[in-house]
Amino acid sequence: MPIYPCLEDMKTTELIKAQMDAMQPQIQRAPQPQYSVSVPSAPLQTMARSGNPAHYPSLMEFMGLELTEEMIRLNMPEYSPQQPHNTMAVPQPHSVIQRNNAGMAVAAPISGSNTAVVKSMVTHGVRRVSMVKGSGKLGLRVRTMNTGVFVCLVMDNTPASQGGLRFGDQILQINGQDMAGLNVDKVHGMLKKLNKGDSVEFVLRDRPFERTVTLVKDSNGCIGFQYKDGKIINIVKDSSAARNGLLTDHALLEVNGKNVIGLKDKDIGKIIKETPGHALTITVMPTFLYTHMVKEMANSLFGKMDHSNPDF
Repeated sequence: MPIYPCLEDMKTTELIKAQMDAMQPQIQRAPQPQYSVSVPSAPLQTMARSGNPAHYPSLMEFMGLELTEEMIRLNMPEYSPQQPHNTMAVPQPHSVIQRNNAGMAVAAPISGSNTAVVKSMVTHGVRRVSMVKGSGKLGLRVRTMNTGVFVCLVMDNTPASQGGLRFGDQILQINGQDMAGLNVDKVHGMLKKLNKGDSVEFVLRDRPFERTVTLVKDSNGCIGFQYKDGKIINIVKDSSAARNGLLTDHALLEVNGKNVIGLKDKDIGKIIKETPGHALTITVMPTFLYTHMVKEMANSLFGKMDHSNPDF
């Protein structure tokens, strides 16, 4: 069974399945030559004109969404009406399934139009990253917490950023050596001893203190939360943020996988506004954990962070 990035994806999938199930008796009774192989949309104007009932209830009634044919065409082309006026669609329920970075099946009929929405989801899985130290630094700093070692800085255009290290990743091993119980000076010392051309292998757990929340814009383009200094301070009632369990007192770390730590609120707002499609995924961390991670970092270092767009 697939997972869903957000509640809206789950509800839409259920509505699609309901219409598909309701259409099956009509498909079985009708002569086969009259039908073309396609997929359903919701709601179909051609169905209303032909007297057949539209099985989708209005998403506007409970989620503030307008599931129009235009929205379906832009975000769910698998369900866009392509058949002639007098034909009926044959469903293809697996066409909205995607895979996240951990290889898990994700059903995202609304949010999945932008690959970054699914690919930026936190998996908490373990991965291996290898890199070579160049003439400069590797480009990362760490913090310790509860005997664990965590990445607190990934600098732009460095082996660390090119290798895909991210803020909040837990370093489990460096070149086969366990990191549990080591202090910051010990870990930094290990990295400084590397010479130009030396390779280093990290074993990382994907951001164990972070989580991702996928949000869908309503008909007014709102996703439903307010933030100040990069911290979420308010959740709007009956919004996508409220429905999907976004919490206050959390630091906003990423938007569709793009690091926004240290950016001004207006710049974060611009990134959110310019995000294509009807959905976006934000990465958050409890404020008290975030404060611990960055409390010894100079303000000048935030400007050196990797804020590039991820290559998904």
